[in-house]
Amino acid sequence: MYVNCGYLNHLLRDEFEQSTYSSRPNPMIVGSCGEYRLISYPRYGTKRPKGRKDYQLLYIAAGQGHFVINGVDRVLSAGHLVLYHPDQPQDYYYLLQDQPSVFWIHFTGTEVPELLRHLGLTPDKPILSTGVIPEYKRLFRQIIQELQLAKPMYEDVLVALTRQLLALAARNLNRDGHVSGAMQQEMDDAIQYFNKHFAQSISVEEYAKKLHISTAWFIHSFKEHTGMTPMQYILSLRVSNAQTLLETTNYTITEIAAIVGYDNPLYFSRIFKKQLGVSPQQYRSQREKQQDLS
Repeated sequence: MYVNCGYLNHLLRDEFEQSTYSSRPNPMIVGSCGEYRLISYPRYGTKRPKGRKDYQLLYIAAGQGHFVINGVDRVLSAGHLVLYHPDQPQDYYYLLQDQPSVFWIHFTGTEVPELLRHLGLTPDKPILSTGVIPEYKRLFRQIIQELQLAKPMYEDVLVALTRQLLALAARNLNRDGHVSGAMQQEMDDAIQYFNKHFAQSISVEEYAKKLHISTAWFIHSFKEHTGMTPMQYILSLRVSNAQTLLETTNYTITEIAAIVGYDNPLYFSRIFKKQLGVSPQQYRSQREKQQDLS
């Protein structure tokens, strides 16, 4: 299992909830943030019958997650967020076969309830469908890095980044509202298909043909549902999985390129750098330095 996380003032796991930070009259304070992906564990889950004393937001960046909401089992695909309020029961798990990639953040504060109400995020709407937004991952990872490095004024930076994350979620809330129920299911099925076969050669035209719809309409509906075209989504899966391999294995760049679907390692490196701003080798070196610091 790959885990990358940061805690306020380097507190240990769950100590934030028990510390004086959680009871101080702060407008907003971020306690922890992290990312995890199942690599070898067959199943990973969390059960908190009484919930927590802070707020928790989870974002499914890839794959899918299984949640029990008000006694009902829900399978949520990539592009969904789940917001838990204080004392709200939590019961969810992830399966290796679903290839999940999930981000989470804990925060609290006197201004948070009003902020969430203003954004339309209420306890009776714990599941938010906003689409697969690459900006989410960038914000989550920046928050994690701020927690890990703890540079001067980092607590203020954490609040600003979290507010930006919540505002972005509110902006994209219900972006798939124009897609019919049947078509929404077709798009969820397409997401699962792409998650399983992203390393293979995928023809969007052939996939749309199987659905008996035009390629243009499929691309339009998929973008309405996820915020990306099918090929952009497949590319994001390849790059995301390449990141995992760079961070957790000793495979060469050529080997990783082949695993995620590129026969030409130079082309893979160009694509990777275009998406993340650094080459695969530079990315691996940066992650190793960050892990040494944390």
